[in-house]
Amino acid sequence: MIKVWTDAAEAGLLDRSGERGTSFVYIPGVAGARSVSVTMPVRLESWSVPFGLLPIFEMNLPEGALRERLRLAFAKATGTFDDFDLLSVAGRSQIGRIRYTGELDQLHENVPFQSIDEILERKRGGDLFRYLLEKFATFSGISGVQPKILVRDEAAFAEMEHTGSRLSQSFQGATHIVKLWEPNEFPQLAANEFFCLSAAAKCGLDVPPFRLAEDGLALVIDRFDLRADGGYRGFEDFCVLNARRTDEKYYGSYESSIVRRFGQFAISTHLAEDLEKLYTLIVLNCALRNGDAHLKNFGIIYDDVQGEARLAPVYDLVTTSVYLPKDSLALTFHGTTKWPGAKELRKFGETRIGATPARVRQILERIADGIAGAANEVQAYINQHPEFAAIGERMLEEWKQGSAAALRS
Repeated sequence: MIKVWTDAAEAGLLDRSGERGTSFVYIPGVAGARSVSVTMPVRLESWSVPFGLLPIFEMNLPEGALRERLRLAFAKATGTFDDFDLLSVAGRSQIGRIRYTGELDQLHENVPFQSIDEILERKRGGDLFRYLLEKFATFSGISGVQPKILVRDEAAFAEMEHTGSRLSQSFQGATHIVKLWEPNEFPQLAANEFFCLSAAAKCGLDVPPFRLAEDGLALVIDRFDLRADGGYRGFEDFCVLNARRTDEKYYGSYESSIVRRFGQFAISTHLAEDLEKLYTLIVLNCALRNGDAHLKNFGIIYDDVQGEARLAPVYDLVTTSVYLPKDSLALTFHGTTKWPGAKELRKFGETRIGATPARVRQILERIADGIAGAANEVQAYINQHPEFAAIGERMLEEWKQGSAAALRS
């Protein structure tokens, strides 16, 4: 049995149910503020599924190489290694406000220290990926097929860039996300994402501070769910909001599964502003030719599960078409996964977001300017890093074609 914690307080218990399912029950008398999700308010009746985990508990399960590393380490001891086992191993250190422990255990994270500068400057040498995987696998409750590691920076107790505040010396959680890639599989993917995030920031979208390693093989991102007081903001992706499992992340449409669903859960005085940012992000994905903008790559963030929810900062933004030339949309748009043109996107902004035609034009112009600014950075990086030239030049060509279709056709 697993004890579930929200905001460092006990919320309920999760256990296996039936042959392959699980069931979660809130602790009697627990306050509504302890709800594990905006989709799962406190109630006497249990929340159950016949297969696997409920979406909110599955949301941060590691995938790919990180999951395989944990399976190899723990399958012998457990006999099997399903999602429930994985959650029990990686659940003590997660993205968002939920944590997991054994039924009788107390909550603590105790993530090891690791110098972010050492990662960025590659001072350690050797196989940094394997080193970080061995050291931080059990502390990395974060989803994604590409390896992502949660680490606690040795200098994180100094002023943090995204909060302007200092963390308490007693804080023991992770402060940064480190994303690494096997260069032979998706060459220059870290640099690819770095410049896509730069484009998003130039478009006026919220992007957490991010840095590229000197050799271009790792991307370090500040946690956007970490509060200055050492607590965590709630985060839920759109798989959770749509009651979808992770393997259903490509199901749905941008109209209903993203925009309409956002309107249902993002209860905020900033709703109009956030809808405009959501529209900007969808259009930007089209212009940058990111074919992996699925349900898990959009999210909401909040300080109070019963209070206001805002659009989460941008993450996992990549020009996928440089690796998959025939790539298309991850979700449907107007009933198809074909890349939409500017006319369709303008109509989408007017009808689904409620923006005036003049405002839509301004947004598209701002996106065009943001991409142009990031393209200049890509070109400068190409000039300094010849190993990036092949991918960088293809990115620029994809951005040129994507912008022409999405912003000006």
